[in-house]
Amino acid sequence: MVQSYNLTEEDFRGERFKDHTSDLKGNNDLLCLTRPDVVGEIHKAYFDAGADIVETNTFNANAISQQDYNTEKLAYEINLEAAKIAKSTAALFSDKPRFVAGALGPTNRTASLSPSVNDPGFRNINFDELKDAYYDQARGLSEGGVDLF
Repeated sequence: MVQSYNLTEEDFRGERFKDHTSDLKGNNDLLCLTRPDVVGEIHKAYFDAGADIVETNTFNANAISQQDYNTEKLAYEINLEAAKIAKSTAALFSDKPRFVAGALGPTNRTASLSPSVNDPGFRNINFDELKDAYYDQARGLSEGGVDLF
C-alpha cells in the first residue's frame, strides 16, 4: 500500500529530516513521523474493507534495521507514534471492536549464522544487542497502546 502513494525522498524526509545525511526513501517505518497521514489512510482502508485488526507500520522499526538509514536512535519514537496512529484510526470505528497488532519484524542480521563464509564462527551481532533492540521496539509499541504483538 505504501508504494501506491509514489512517495518521494522529500516525503520520507519531511521538514524534520530535510538535512539528514542519508537517503531515507524506502524507510517506510519513518513515515510514522514524517507522513502520519499516509499511514493513517492505509490503516483506515483496511478497516473500511472489514479488517478487525491492523498492524503497526513498524516491521523494520528496530534500532538494528534502522542503522541502514542512520535513524537507529528513532526506533522507540517510531514505534510509539506508529501505535498511536493505528489506535487513533481504530477509534474512528464503532461498529465492532477494532484492534492494533504491534508489528515486530526481523532484523537484517542474525546471531545464528556467520555473514562470512571464510569465518563460520563470526557473528556481526549478539543476543544482548538483539534483545535490547526488540525490547526498545516493544516498549514503544506497548506505550503507544497496541492490543497485541
